[in-house]
Amino acid sequence: MIIEIRGYGKAVFLEEKLTQYALNPLKDRHKAAAFRLALGYQIQDADELMRNVAAHINNYTAVEKPDNGYGKRFQILMELTGKNGKTAKVMTAWIQDQETKVIRLTSIYVKE
Repeated sequence: MIIEIRGYGKAVFLEEKLTQYALNPLKDRHKAAAFRLALGYQIQDADELMRNVAAHINNYTAVEKPDNGYGKRFQILMELTGKNGKTAKVMTAWIQDQETKVIRLTSIYVKE
């Protein structure tokens, strides 16, 4: 999915970041459990979570982080209401690749 992040431009949000990491209990059981308990999202709900993030990302301010040598980094902390009707804070981390200039999601997790 390509999403527009105000002030940064188009960003790549790969479903694999959710299905292979954040929502996958075999890869990271703590992240997966946090998403399931806080928002009701499981691995089969990756597309729904992506749409939720895309719909709300520009309601929140991006905070730039130090360049780690690979490109411009920033985070966006947002509140999302999940499929279970509960609301939780979700941190998204992004990088604009130094060479390609492509912005992509690097991490997503429920923040307590």
